[in-house]
Amino acid sequence: MSTEKPLPFIYQFTAGAVAGVSEILTMYPLDVVKTRVQLQTGKGTGADSYNGMLDCFQKIVRNEGFSRLYRGITAPILMEAPKRATKFAANDEWGKFYRSVFGVDKMNQSLSILTGASAGATESFVVVPFELVKIRLQDKASAGKYTGMIDVVSKTIRNEGVLAMYNGLESTLWRHILWNAGYFGCIFQVRELLPEATTKRGKITNDLISGSIGGTVGTIINTPMDVVKSRIQNSPKVAGQVPKYNWAWGACATVMREEGFGALYKGFLPKVLRLGPGGGILLVVFTGVMDFFRSVRAS
Repeated sequence: MSTEKPLPFIYQFTAGAVAGVSEILTMYPLDVVKTRVQLQTGKGTGADSYNGMLDCFQKIVRNEGFSRLYRGITAPILMEAPKRATKFAANDEWGKFYRSVFGVDKMNQSLSILTGASAGATESFVVVPFELVKIRLQDKASAGKYTGMIDVVSKTIRNEGVLAMYNGLESTLWRHILWNAGYFGCIFQVRELLPEATTKRGKITNDLISGSIGGTVGTIINTPMDVVKSRIQNSPKVAGQVPKYNWAWGACATVMREEGFGALYKGFLPKVLRLGPGGGILLVVFTGVMDFFRSVRAS
């Protein structure tokens, strides 16, 4: 993401890993709330029904305990390092590839969107198994079925087969292609519009603004795919039965038909509150760590 000379892959990978873990430690409870709201298909009543983000927060803490807001965090922590590292490293590598293919020296808006989408597709193959584990641990209905991350993996493979760990790959591809295209495309455009930073503080501010806007736009674009991905991954495969939520666009149609278009944006508020500021945190930490590596190499 830096405009300076790119560092070798291992430095990009490490900086992305540090940025990802920093973001998830800060924002994870919002992800739990988002998933609970997305998986809710009816308007029921009681402790298992949520009227919005704050209601979900309150009911989880009151009925299940504060620690439940961090249930399933092991899988995301293990996922965040390769996921975010792959995101930023793939974005830089795809950027080099597309600049070479199209014969241009510098990135532009169109190439930023294309590069981000390609990085998102690459990232998807890394995250699917971790996402499946996370979703099943976060769902309250699944709380009694699994004792932890390893138990989810072993029971899923034993009951549904090895390939079930990649359940939801297609919807995850769409989710990450759309988010990364919006995220990196917006970062490029916003950086162009902001006054050039002349101090370290100004650079951090610009990164925080552009990353937050990019995260917000990416979230607006990809939330419907995130909703159906959550439902697809939380639906165990049963031999001889076609899951209600199977393929991304078909699942979108099912949700709209049964619950209305607005249901495709369930969990949007906690998601955008996480990935808007979270996108800024990602960019600031990634850029900061890369600058640190440059200073170490220079000395």
